[in-house]
Amino acid sequence: MEHPESKTKPENKNSEKDPLKASNPLRIIIAGILITGALIWGGKTLYHSFLYVETDNAQIEGDVYPVISRIPGKVQEVLATDNQLVHQGDTLIRLEAADYEVRRDIAAAALESAQAAVKATTNQANASSASASAAAATSRKQQADLHRGENLRHQDVISQAEFDAVKAGAQAASAQYAAAGNQSQAALAQIPLQKAEVKKREAELRQAELQLSYTSITTPANGQVAKKNVQPGQYVALGQQLIGIVGSKELWVVANFKETQLENIRPGQPVTIKVDAYPDKEFKGKVESLSSGTGAKFTLLPPDNASGNFIKVTQRVPVKIIFTEKPDKDHQLAAGMNVVVDIKIQ
Repeated sequence: MEHPESKTKPENKNSEKDPLKASNPLRIIIAGILITGALIWGGKTLYHSFLYVETDNAQIEGDVYPVISRIPGKVQEVLATDNQLVHQGDTLIRLEAADYEVRRDIAAAALESAQAAVKATTNQANASSASASAAAATSRKQQADLHRGENLRHQDVISQAEFDAVKAGAQAASAQYAAAGNQSQAALAQIPLQKAEVKKREAELRQAELQLSYTSITTPANGQVAKKNVQPGQYVALGQQLIGIVGSKELWVVANFKETQLENIRPGQPVTIKVDAYPDKEFKGKVESLSSGTGAKFTLLPPDNASGNFIKVTQRVPVKIIFTEKPDKDHQLAAGMNVVVDIKIQ
């Protein structure tokens, strides 16, 4: 005989429901929303891929002017500060000028000496020319006396001793005339050489003055100080870069597209530029030009596919993009910023 409590009670289907079955409609709704969103996103991405070519391998570029030292020397004063706006011709650095002032003074003294030598030689040539003229007159007189003496000797009017004296005087006057003429010619021949020496000394003086002017190092263009590697007291070498100036006239974008993306890219196509620093701002631009070589071709060691095993690697080609609108004051751009570009190809 069964115990009354051992009988199984009937299930109450209304009071107890399957929680999995109850959540099925919610799951279906959520899944539908996700699928719909994925389809919309995928459709937009696919549609965008037909109209645009995109890359995030892009940076803002600008003209960077190096400020270099044209002479070696010790830095006396640095007038430039970090991020300072400068204009072409502004003095940024001064080097100690004492050594170059001494060189200038030495060159100036050498020039004065060369000029004085030319003047002295010119005076000597003039004096020699005057002496030659006087000797010529004396020689002519002695020759005339000799001619008369010969006639008188033939007539036995003068003695042989007197004739010999006249003849010796004529020969001496002729020799003096020849010597004076040679001396004048020698002095005149020295003048062109000494004038050439003057030009040489003038060039040395100009060079010394140039080197002295190089002690004031100026900025080559308008822009902003972006990199300063110099301090007072530092000794700088010839050609050493001390400051970098980023030009303020124009900035552009260099986007490195894969070679498989270049088929439909043409100069003049509109470009949307998104700067990482301003994610909510879009800048407008256009394609200006495509490079005639890949980036790998201009590396220090360009690849040589004929030297060994070949592995095909997709190359990237730089594309220059210029801004068609100037950035406002709230969205300042700087060289080196990362950007994403979308080129509209259709």
